[in-house]
Amino acid sequence: MALWDFLKKRLPAAPPAYLGGLVRKGRALRAQTGLPLVRDASLLPGDRVALPDSQRLLEFLRLSIPPDVDILFETREILAVNKPPGLASHRGKGHEADNLQGRVAALTRERGHGYMVAPVHRLDADTSGPVLFGKGKQSVAALGALFAAHAMEKIYLGLAAASGGMPGETGGILSTPVFSKGKERDARALVRALSRGGGFALLEIRLETGRTHQIRQQLARAETPLAGDIRYKGPALPGLGRLFLHCRRIAFDDPWTGGRVEIGAPLPGELREVLGFLGMEGPL
Repeated sequence: MALWDFLKKRLPAAPPAYLGGLVRKGRALRAQTGLPLVRDASLLPGDRVALPDSQRLLEFLRLSIPPDVDILFETREILAVNKPPGLASHRGKGHEADNLQGRVAALTRERGHGYMVAPVHRLDADTSGPVLFGKGKQSVAALGALFAAHAMEKIYLGLAAASGGMPGETGGILSTPVFSKGKERDARALVRALSRGGGFALLEIRLETGRTHQIRQQLARAETPLAGDIRYKGPALPGLGRLFLHCRRIAFDDPWTGGRVEIGAPLPGELREVLGFLGMEGPL
């Protein structure tokens, strides 16, 4: 492998002009000999390249580390990844350095692909589960149209403070409006209780609309807020350092093949531990 190809592969976050400057100035050395390497120098198995010790280069190296991305489903047009709690879906205030979109973009660069990738929906930072990405502008538009047409099935699991008005196993409907994008908007979700324990109920929630914080707002208005939801005054639980809300499954018809796609994500271990503490069991 040539030096230039090696540097681009090992440091994809570094601008080509920066790497070119290192080589031209003789600052890329063959470690075994300490001699400068030219751009087209051949590297053999076992060769090591020494670069200058600088903060800028260390930052490029940090950004070039292969990203931690848990892929759930992938086709030529679609990529679904499992978003961990605490990670924002995309770049925003407080999440500039690390976010799911940035990790997926880094994975795409690592693979050597030139197309753009973008999420077609989002999960709150504390919510876990599958997030769907489109590969290229046409794919993003086609998948985004499914969400706009409410043709995407979205099923969540949430642990809520139980009350007398909590839906039972046969289910119920949440239809209270929610505050989204500056005004109240209609919202609808189907809810049923899967299990109960310790004053809480594990709910399966099927969204029919997709408003910002819809589940959190509707349950809070029903006086059954989600455990760990500080913003909407949900109760705290020992060992729960996050919101108890997880996207269990998304399903849709593939716009390119017409086949049914179902993408699931298991309940994270820390949420299972909370259910165990309450003497409850969650679905696989």
